[in-house]
Amino acid sequence: MGRDSPYHQAMLHAIVRPVSESIQNCELTHMDRAQICHETAQQHHDQYAEALRSLGVTIHEIDPLHQAPDAVFVEDILVVVDEVAILTRPGAVSRRGEVDSAIETIARFRPIERIEAPATLEGGDVIQAERTIFVGRSTRTNDAGIAQLREILEPLGYSVVPVDVPGALHLKTAATWIGNGVLLANSGWIDMAPFEGVDVVEVHPDEPFAGNAVRVGDVLLFPAHCPHTAGRLEARGFTLHLVPSTELAKAEGSLTCKSVLFAVADGQDQRTT
Repeated sequence: MGRDSPYHQAMLHAIVRPVSESIQNCELTHMDRAQICHETAQQHHDQYAEALRSLGVTIHEIDPLHQAPDAVFVEDILVVVDEVAILTRPGAVSRRGEVDSAIETIARFRPIERIEAPATLEGGDVIQAERTIFVGRSTRTNDAGIAQLREILEPLGYSVVPVDVPGALHLKTAATWIGNGVLLANSGWIDMAPFEGVDVVEVHPDEPFAGNAVRVGDVLLFPAHCPHTAGRLEARGFTLHLVPSTELAKAEGSLTCKSVLFAVADGQDQRTT
């Protein structure tokens, strides 16, 4: 959100969903399958949501989809900017049934657009850096998906920039925009050329999955199991709120995957329908 936006310093909201009881059957692309404890995963997810609340975020919990193993990762089904919400079309066929479950909640706050076949796009591939939208070209997001996102967003004043993602599930598995003009990244997993001139904090080599953080106001939510990268961020002046995330990390999930954050401007708490 740019400083000229009516949403600058507005109230933040987040859509979240409980962990599916079938989480053990999640999709995996770059990781070996490991035993996931549903109870522990839900406890970690609850702590994540509570951390958001403690930072002033209003939480909207949508219904669980226990038959859909990856449904807790709501970021992938929805991309939200100030002007519009975009329902995605996941590259993982098993996840396409999750998308419409977000409509009722987000329609209260944004007009809705939709990514259509043959395009695929997952929200985990979308980084918003002010008015620049970096989009991962990955196993889950194709060129048609990037083109449709550009058709929706460029008329609204956004620049859409593709980024090749050869080494990770999603772009945001490897990198996130953490504000103050800074990108947190594992540069070995993505093409860094589109980020030329951007200030980059590189993850610690022992923590390849540490390139994902959630910026809320002046605080970064960050995984507690990545202490070396946390130290690098603190040395750069960032304030961290550490949360547990080891169980859902086994499902190839990062912190941003577990919520869809969006701002609601003063006096615009709900759209008239």
